[in-house]
Amino acid sequence: MKRGTQMKINGTTKLYGIIGNPIEHTMSPLIHGTFADALGIDMVYVPFHVAEGQLEAAIKGAYGLNVCGMNVTVPYKNAVIPFLTEVDKRAEAAGSVNTLVRDDREDKAGFIGYNTDMSGLWRAMQEDGISLKNEQVIVLGAGGVGRAVAFMCANSDAQKVYLLNRNAAKADDVAAKVNNSLRQYKKDCVTAMALADYKELLTGAENRYIVLQCTSVGLAPNMDNVVIEDSDFYHYVKFGYDLLYTPWETKFMQLVTANGGVAYNGLKMLLYQGIEAFEIWTGCKVTKENADKVYRMLRDKLC
Repeated sequence: MKRGTQMKINGTTKLYGIIGNPIEHTMSPLIHGTFADALGIDMVYVPFHVAEGQLEAAIKGAYGLNVCGMNVTVPYKNAVIPFLTEVDKRAEAAGSVNTLVRDDREDKAGFIGYNTDMSGLWRAMQEDGISLKNEQVIVLGAGGVGRAVAFMCANSDAQKVYLLNRNAAKADDVAAKVNNSLRQYKKDCVTAMALADYKELLTGAENRYIVLQCTSVGLAPNMDNVVIEDSDFYHYVKFGYDLLYTPWETKFMQLVTANGGVAYNGLKMLLYQGIEAFEIWTGCKVTKENADKVYRMLRDKLC
């Protein structure tokens, strides 16, 4: 089904979408629509604005309307979990779901939750030639994204993961949950810290860190904001990932590069989490050629 001047929809067209609030900024329809065209899959992908307090009704309504699958974005990645028939083990451990798959089992009737954010970020880092194995990692932010990223880093054999958050109690809670979810496989490696205590990581530091910025600080239009303003901190950053992708280069990224580090935004993560979801839904593999094509389209739209 080509998305050119005329979109052809019929009674067999499969419906997918994304739920969130706000949702107007999403670029996911471009990702999934382009892949569907390239692979000749008869599907449409629609953004659904879900107002506060309407999440459960939206999930039930989507199932009733025969929606085959959905992505979930802020602020519902954690809140959606109680309304699902089942949650994948990795998503459960991360405490975050961003991909829903229709569940038509007779005793279920709903959606199964997965987390493709983690695997998407991992694939982006692999493409950039960055391994987390035996590395010292700092995660900024202990929200839903921060928890998922801390889990991914620990599960990828990082030597140590420091989880920094303005609310230290929340960081403690998230670190405990991540460590507990991995305890049968490895010793605890996630340490919670108050954001204000970040200088403790710089005293006597022998190695530079991989830092992952997992908050909304710096998102347009507040582009001059950054979680840590102190330039000295960035002397100790060798790789910095800001999971935001608007603006193209955040203040965090600028500080990383100005102090000798290499900085990346979250666009590749957006792409690869979308690829992972698309492959789960359709059972079709996305080629590197098509992945690169969509990345260029997304980049051109942002730049």
